Amino acid sequence: MKQYQFKTNINCGGCVAKVTPKLNENPDIQEWNVDTTNPAKILTVKTDNLAADEVKSIVASAGFKAEVVD
Repeated sequence: MKQYQFKTNINCGGCVAKVTPKLNENPDIQEWNVDTTNPAKILTVKTDNLAADEVKSIVASAGFKAEVVD
């Protein structure tokens, strides 16, 4: 399983609520979490099949930005 971390602009509970359906509806995402207490608003995604760019596209479809953290 791959784990990706992204710096995002998902900064509150309302934002998390907007992105939740997009991330939950993708069967390739096993687990995800947004740390809104972190200044970089880190989104962690665990997946078997998705590439980082595919996760970024899912987040973008909810209206948010995600940049891969190295």
